[in-house]
Amino acid sequence: MSDVIALIFDFDDTLAPDSTSGFLADIGVDVQRFWKDQVDPLLFQQDWDPVPAYLYQMIELSKSQANGSITQERLEDWGRRLPLHAGVETLFGRLRAMVKEQHPQVQLEFYLISSGIGDVVRHTAIAHEFTDIWASEFVYDAQGGIQFPKRVVSFTDKTRYLFHIQKGIIGAGSRNKPFEVNKKIAQDKLRIPFEQMIFVGDGYTDIPCFSLIRRSGGVAFGVWDPKHREKRSRAWGFIQEGRVSNLNQARYDEEAELYQWLEEAVESLAGRISLNNRIYRG
Repeated sequence: MSDVIALIFDFDDTLAPDSTSGFLADIGVDVQRFWKDQVDPLLFQQDWDPVPAYLYQMIELSKSQANGSITQERLEDWGRRLPLHAGVETLFGRLRAMVKEQHPQVQLEFYLISSGIGDVVRHTAIAHEFTDIWASEFVYDAQGGIQFPKRVVSFTDKTRYLFHIQKGIIGAGSRNKPFEVNKKIAQDKLRIPFEQMIFVGDGYTDIPCFSLIRRSGGVAFGVWDPKHREKRSRAWGFIQEGRVSNLNQARYDEEAELYQWLEEAVESLAGRISLNNRIYRG
């Protein structure tokens, strides 16, 4: 039995406030108008998918020079300054220490799967905590501005990366192998089975991951940002529809209920792995 647990996070509104809206506000864009007047017409009048719609409108904004060219440097700089939810920066160390103390033979890994912008999330204060990060990516033109999306991570695209984690197709060595994830691997050769995964997310793009993880015996937590209470009803719908195992505010300090549930879920999976390993050796 695999002795690895994967704790997988969405990013925007899960570990931090919406990073794209934050970036746009930081460069002087009217954020509400951007989403309502630029992105929404593509969704509701032209049948665009939500993620390429917002990426396209960011490219158009950059080309217009209304708020300056959107460059890789500006995105990375915002990532370094991006605020995180309470307790996030110490979350990973606390969970690792708990597993090491109670179940030293079990390995805990963290992953990030986001519909946000990779050059932002890879430069946050917590980027080094993740074994791998998958997010939407831009190609840049000769002047350094965003030119075209080279990766779009949306809805069921997110589940693709769950299979990457399951099969161990992770890290720098897995890049430039876009079809590797489709290879069939025997159940006993999987690096991390779905039932040893915990997924934490907040939004509609996370629903396929919620469903796959729960259906496969893993754990899915829904969260909502306490600074945006209007999003709580959306998150509550995930509970009513059976998408998630639990629903909590996106706070991760030691006293937060979400952190305590995460600790319980990790400890439970680690205990099950330890027990099964002892049985196999016996």
